[in-house]
Amino acid sequence: MAILGLDEKEYFARGHRACAGCGESLALRLLMKVAGPNVVVCHCTGCMEVVSTPYPETAWEVPWVHSAFENNSAVASGVERALKHLGKEDTKVLVLGGDGGTYDIGLQCLSGAFERGHNITYVCTDNEAYMNTGIQRSGATPFGASTTTSPAGKVSNGKHEGKKDLMHILAAHGSPYLATASVGYHTDFLRKVKTALETKGPTFVNVMVPCVPGWRIEPEATIKVAKLGVETGATPLYEIIAGKHKLNMPVDSSKLKPVEEYLKMQGRFRHLFKPEPKTAELQAIQQGVKDGIDRLKKLSDLGL
Repeated sequence: MAILGLDEKEYFARGHRACAGCGESLALRLLMKVAGPNVVVCHCTGCMEVVSTPYPETAWEVPWVHSAFENNSAVASGVERALKHLGKEDTKVLVLGGDGGTYDIGLQCLSGAFERGHNITYVCTDNEAYMNTGIQRSGATPFGASTTTSPAGKVSNGKHEGKKDLMHILAAHGSPYLATASVGYHTDFLRKVKTALETKGPTFVNVMVPCVPGWRIEPEATIKVAKLGVETGATPLYEIIAGKHKLNMPVDSSKLKPVEEYLKMQGRFRHLFKPEPKTAELQAIQQGVKDGIDRLKKLSDLGL
């Protein structure tokens, strides 16, 4: 960590109860290296809240507030205003939530905090389902993924809907800085967290964090799967800075790896390949990836 110029101290300490290979716990460890000690963390219910704070223990070495799914950003808004009243505006307010507490249940309060312009940084650790309560589909679950509430079987090939475009929903609120990231690309993720924390106003980072049991992957495959998400364009890396798009990855969709390489590593998509490949569904996913990358490239090229 010293090589990257990061604090040697672990502010998200070892001894928590996350699964082996958990991408989410790795993301928290990394981002807290950037956030440092002068921060208040507001964290809603979810996997990381459960594994890091089994009473009377805690893995957190900074002030930490447990919020409900639905009011995380409202609690953070109150903390930010309290710090301002006390003259402690140099203390950062870091808001953490999974995709269920961000894309879905907490979206109303998140929208309110961004509309009011609170000086907070929200990091969504996105593993694309409600993993803590049994791997149910969320608004972040991609098309075709099998979950316990969008199961693949004889009459269904997994989730029928695509992933909610939360980045552009928040961009429409006038946020000065938003970014996507991946736990597979540490340096890029750390830079984006640092930028978000140093930018005044409501900022947002959505980091992709593979879930071993939810994605049905091997613990040692977490980083490889995360990298493939970027290399295939399934989980693109980009920023929206003062309303303008900037891609942080290869921008030619024809040069990306086939999305099947990413899907085949995950048990949640196994039904798309067995007993024989589901050609129509796979083509739809590949076309969706191409269209998404081409759209981001166009926005970036036009300076929008």
